[in-house]
Amino acid sequence: MSQEVESSAGSELHIKVLKNKLRIQSLYIFHSGKMLTYKVTVSTSRQIIAENTNSIYLTLIDSKDQSSDRILVNKSFFGGFGVFEREFSFDIRVKKDFGDIVQVKLEKEIYYGNFQWFCKHITVKTPSGKRFEFPCHCWIENEKEVIIREGTARLPQDETKLLKEKRGKELEFRQKQFSWREWREGYPMGMDHHLLPEVQFDAAKIFEMNFNVLKAIGESLLDKFKGFIQSWKDMADFENILEHFNIKNTLLENVIQDWSKDYMFGYQFLNGCNPVMIRKCMEIPDKFPVTHEMVEGFLEKGVTLQEELEAGNIYIVDYEILKGVPTSSDQLYLTAPVCLLYKNRLDQIMPIAIQLSQTPGEKSPIFLPSDNEYDWMFAKMWVKSADFIVHQLVTHLLKTHLISEVFEMAMYRKLSAVHPVYKLLKPHVRFTIAINALARERLISENGIISKISSLTANGMSEVIKRAMETLTYESLCFPETIEARGMEDVPKYYYRDDGKKIWDAIHDFVSAVVKIYYESDETVQRDVEIQGFVQDVSFGMNNSDKFPESLETREELVKYLTVVIFNASAQHAAVNFGQFDWYGWIPNSPTTMRKPPPDQKGQVDMDYIIMSLPDRGRSGQALRTAWALSRFQRNELYLGTYPEMCFTEQPVKEAIKTFRKKLDEVTNIIKSRNEGLTFDYSYLSPDKIPNRHYMSFGKGAVFLSRQNSDLERVVRKWNG
Repeated sequence: MSQEVESSAGSELHIKVLKNKLRIQSLYIFHSGKMLTYKVTVSTSRQIIAENTNSIYLTLIDSKDQSSDRILVNKSFFGGFGVFEREFSFDIRVKKDFGDIVQVKLEKEIYYGNFQWFCKHITVKTPSGKRFEFPCHCWIENEKEVIIREGTARLPQDETKLLKEKRGKELEFRQKQFSWREWREGYPMGMDHHLLPEVQFDAAKIFEMNFNVLKAIGESLLDKFKGFIQSWKDMADFENILEHFNIKNTLLENVIQDWSKDYMFGYQFLNGCNPVMIRKCMEIPDKFPVTHEMVEGFLEKGVTLQEELEAGNIYIVDYEILKGVPTSSDQLYLTAPVCLLYKNRLDQIMPIAIQLSQTPGEKSPIFLPSDNEYDWMFAKMWVKSADFIVHQLVTHLLKTHLISEVFEMAMYRKLSAVHPVYKLLKPHVRFTIAINALARERLISENGIISKISSLTANGMSEVIKRAMETLTYESLCFPETIEARGMEDVPKYYYRDDGKKIWDAIHDFVSAVVKIYYESDETVQRDVEIQGFVQDVSFGMNNSDKFPESLETREELVKYLTVVIFNASAQHAAVNFGQFDWYGWIPNSPTTMRKPPPDQKGQVDMDYIIMSLPDRGRSGQALRTAWALSRFQRNELYLGTYPEMCFTEQPVKEAIKTFRKKLDEVTNIIKSRNEGLTFDYSYLSPDKIPNRHYMSFGKGAVFLSRQNSDLERVVRKWNG
């Protein structure tokens, strides 16, 4: 068929579609007289193709399950594609008053092509002047219908018999869609199959397009890096690769200058990427036989190690979780070090002893600050290399991403869309399933980024996460309890703790205000079958862990539980994600792997040996680009307390949100004021830098990188030159 004939046939089909739409539409403007009018306003994104190749119909449903005739929603112009407004209104005329509208049904019919259509919000005004809100924020695909409940949040026990039955069918359908799967043995469970439109990113096609651009750029760059498997010449080489990134007047610039100093090493355990490993040490473990004679010269004059232990001035960082984890090759190494730290009279946390294994003995010396410069520098590098692995796999991936996916899955499976807890949690956990699907494919797979930049295979990663899951408890996700459990309540200059406590309290107060609006007593919580099912499902998703609650008895227990979900998906993720370029941008500060074995005696190491041990240029380049990508904020980021979707329609909740925002603004100002007096400002937990959710942490980096290829290509040219 010629191009002209194809064009003519397409035009004729398009005209037929439009005529059919107008014929249906005319049925509703023909009548006059005593007809009653319902005014409907639909809000959507611009999706011109879907709106011109498919028909979208809307039907009103009242509390007695009576419905209006369906009406065509989308309108087009003759002569090609029209423009569908973001928000538009039309009338539905009926012969009798339907009263309260409790549901709206949307249907999509396909004429040619099958494009998803996104509806944000619908408003219905009745003939008597009542106004009903229908938050939607969902995709409609194929020739399927979507039932949207009126926006007032309701507990299941408060529903009419008819709506309770519909609610049950809604959850029954969702549980079939969202079925559990154990992706790998010992992992938290996740989604069983392909991503449904409900959990995909907004503007999913645009996102995927950007990701494909990144993939192409990334692979072409990697091809150029393949020749760079050799070592660096000296430390200056690492700084050269950063010259095309703007690091002036940044924390990274200070890291580059002072990375090898003990105070900078110790500071990172408080306020770096992984501020959750350090704990107070009250007794030296047998596996780490540090004596007073070893460390006497690094303590204040006149005090013993035992006295400082009893005074609470000794801290420890232990990477036992890495003991015996297999590496990917004989040329890449990983240790399970133990590090002792001391709070001096300047309130600095200083390292005073490092053992590079969990087994003491002649072949596992304890390194000290009094050792030669290179022995001590190298020992600290091994600790930071282990810290990098634990941070990425446990602190970041497991305890923010994978855990949040369990909560999102349970939310979809067990909570109706009109449940107040569903509305409360959705802005914080939505899209976690989608970003984790990408992470499994591109980050922690056999050929993923972590395996390319570290010493671990996918099986090694799985072993680390499995071990972490064995000790994971509900209490370990509760911020105040984790601080107390590590004995870190009073250590000075622990800004992660100080700011985190403020954010935890603000979220807790907000959640408490919302819970009290819908739950008048503890008994109301106990009678809520959906919330009890949600909690049970989370426990199941944690591999039937007996370390997670299976029921909630009081309002306060519910408030704390929901605070855990929101805090870890937003604030905790921000604290352990957005500093990655600051601290990992300088490769010697946190080597992603080591290419020489750990020394089994002192006096064997010089600077050449250290340079040969650090990640080669290829791994370093990949690590640098990954850290840069993961540390970027999304354009038009939604920060904590910002809810443009407005899932809640009730005024009391809207007032609670205003109060929440006001409190967060106060915290932001407190942090900004404090930071003015600090050498290294700590802003990772400033509310104006905490995204509502972490769904774009890996994906947004991909989108960002696809727009930043010129910087990366300049880096490549620099290395090639």
